[in-house]
Amino acid sequence: MSTSCRALSILNKLLTKNKVVQGKHLHVYRKLAAKVAFNLSDIGEGIREVAVKEWYVKAGDKVSQFDNICEVQSDKASVTITSRYDGVVSKLHYKVDDIALVGKPLIDIETDSDIVEGANDVTETVDKPIMEETKTRQDEHVEESHNEAFCIPSVRRLAKEHKLDLANIKGTGKHGRILKEDVLKHIQGPKPTKVPVTDEARIEPIKGFKKAMVKTMTEAMKIPHFVYSDEIKVTELSKVRSKLRESQDTKLSLVPFFVKAVSNALQRYPIINASVDEHCENIIYHKSHNIGIAMDTALGLAVPVIKNVENLSIMEISSELQRLIKNGKDGNFSPSDLSGGTFTVSNVGSIGGTYTKPLILTPQVAIIAVGATKIVPGFDSSKNIIAEEIINISGSADHRIIDGATMARFVKVLKKQLENPYLLFLNM
Repeated sequence: MSTSCRALSILNKLLTKNKVVQGKHLHVYRKLAAKVAFNLSDIGEGIREVAVKEWYVKAGDKVSQFDNICEVQSDKASVTITSRYDGVVSKLHYKVDDIALVGKPLIDIETDSDIVEGANDVTETVDKPIMEETKTRQDEHVEESHNEAFCIPSVRRLAKEHKLDLANIKGTGKHGRILKEDVLKHIQGPKPTKVPVTDEARIEPIKGFKKAMVKTMTEAMKIPHFVYSDEIKVTELSKVRSKLRESQDTKLSLVPFFVKAVSNALQRYPIINASVDEHCENIIYHKSHNIGIAMDTALGLAVPVIKNVENLSIMEISSELQRLIKNGKDGNFSPSDLSGGTFTVSNVGSIGGTYTKPLILTPQVAIIAVGATKIVPGFDSSKNIIAEEIINISGSADHRIIDGATMARFVKVLKKQLENPYLLFLNM
């Protein structure tokens, strides 16, 4: 055999050997576009679903890490989602106003990926070799050709566990495929009868902050409330406020004074700054005074939180309050703005009213509602009639762990500071 023939024979053997690795045929040895399913990550605070408010990308757009992908609205906050990958957007899984689930794909992104010899551990989101894809499609075709219900094995197993006949379940997936959601809906049974709709009626789904209010108020009504109310003279406080507004040249409402007075009173009665666990078996005493301010925003009732009030001055409280009010108008609260509250103040007086019965926001154990200020006739120390500026407050407490005497003493400390506002500065 000539030298050239012998060399050709050796080369053929090497090529044949390299086509098989441990008995497995290699189907690809090239650079492919890997399709990565970019899942909606955990936003925190127990949020499991969000509404897609706005997309910043579309299919075909090139994105880099940290580029804005979309803005989503939960029942607690508005959050901007950013990309974790460099690549090209191949698919948006939701439309604007659709509900996206945490942990489920939000978009698909195609990225560059080197698939090398023997690479059998490619993630499920990466396009698989051509021969394996063909086999999968053939398997699906075989399953479709059977008279059995069209679904994947895990769904068939779920139905079997609940002793369900798949023939009685209508599939909503592609080509009539029965999805896990279809089986779960079948297990839950039929939905309640829909409310009749007339031509004049307008239907609006409950979502966002309204959905949060449904949940929190339903939980609140499980608590045995009692209400303690009182009247507070804020004549002197209004004078101090006016002087501070002039000297600081800034907006300053009465709310920061109330918030600081609440914090000072909480130091004397820490049980009112507490919370209880789900079964009311333990009381958790909080060191920080994280005071929520119930607000009427464009998106509905929201309760953003001013953190660590015990360490803030009245002007610092005012500054943080203005920031939260602006975020409320823009509908752009962050998750941090709306989390961690230990006590709540509701300024219903900004709209009107005197006394009210505020509902506690679980797992908190108390809340104060402030009514509108009004001018009434009063008496000075010489019993002369003078004009007094007063405000009414109503405090609700969880009667399972707070008694009426404790709440009355708490309000008494609060009232003393607001009627003698210089005491507020002594506690700073």
